[in-house]
Amino acid sequence: MRGYVNIPKSIYCKYCKDCGARPVIAPVEDIGYVVKCPKDNSHYQTMPGLIDIEDWNRHNTLTLTSIDYNINPLMAW
Repeated sequence: MRGYVNIPKSIYCKYCKDCGARPVIAPVEDIGYVVKCPKDNSHYQTMPGLIDIEDWNRHNTLTLTSIDYNINPLMAW
């Protein structure tokens, strides 16, 4: 068995901001569940307890300061 459950596509979840994977729900021994990235345990995961997709979405929102972009091509007119 995999040890986690895929979140249905009908439930809105943001993708992992580090690798772009869709999150999964994983059980934690006697504590509850976490929403986490399926590819890497060092990426963000919610606190153990109830399934908190809203917390996952808050922590995986890209801000303007986290996007690396180059503004120079826009000024080449």
